[in-house]
Amino acid sequence: MVRLITIPISHYCEKARWALDLARVDYREEPHVQVVHAFHARRLAGNRTVPVLVTPERILGESDEIVRWADARMPEESRLFPDERLAREEVESLCARFDSELGPKGRRLIYVHMFDEDRDYALRVNDQGVPPWEDWMIRHSWPLAERMLGKLLGITPGVEVEDEASVFRELDFVAERLADGRPYLCGERFTAADLTFAALAGSVVLPTQYGVELPRPSSLSPRTAALVERVREHPAGRHALTMFAEHRQPLAR
Repeated sequence: MVRLITIPISHYCEKARWALDLARVDYREEPHVQVVHAFHARRLAGNRTVPVLVTPERILGESDEIVRWADARMPEESRLFPDERLAREEVESLCARFDSELGPKGRRLIYVHMFDEDRDYALRVNDQGVPPWEDWMIRHSWPLAERMLGKLLGITPGVEVEDEASVFRELDFVAERLADGRPYLCGERFTAADLTFAALAGSVVLPTQYGVELPRPSSLSPRTAALVERVREHPAGRHALTMFAEHRQPLAR
């Protein structure tokens, strides 16, 4: 059995789940809470981040590697990376951009917001499917866990202002590409660029088709709900929601 080690709500983990589901790979997800995930990632892949995919042949420790592994198992007409060199390089360049800019900034931005939300509600969303002892541990050591996460993510006073500006720059960039009426970022077909953008935008657009249940804006504070609605109303936010609605069908397990 192929195993996918995750933090359930992580948008990089959603990126991997989405690709594996598109490829109809039979895998078992093993979700963990933040901090604990690092012990499993280091033991399996030698790093501190998830997702980690354990296959009979090898262990993959980056979401981009997992998407490529899944892509190699898809029918040719459904492949996420085009065969033609220039088209493939365009897709790869966009994926790299979203991985390095939208992913980290969107993650930190929503963590800052969620730290201000109702703690019990936030942890119910965060801890979906994790071992019961991990749920108990993070609930009973939350102040320490929050400090550790803040340090790992580089959260400093006011950083959310910079991150929000960065996220909206990426949304504007995507909107400019779509302004000519193309249905997808690289033309007429869904590629890894659309999957990567939509998955990594998931942290701030909160789609209903995500691999785990995400908060609804109506359940969040006015400040966080307003951020989510602004993203959803942006042309790029609408594109992300459309990609989830049209291309994200999690496999029944």
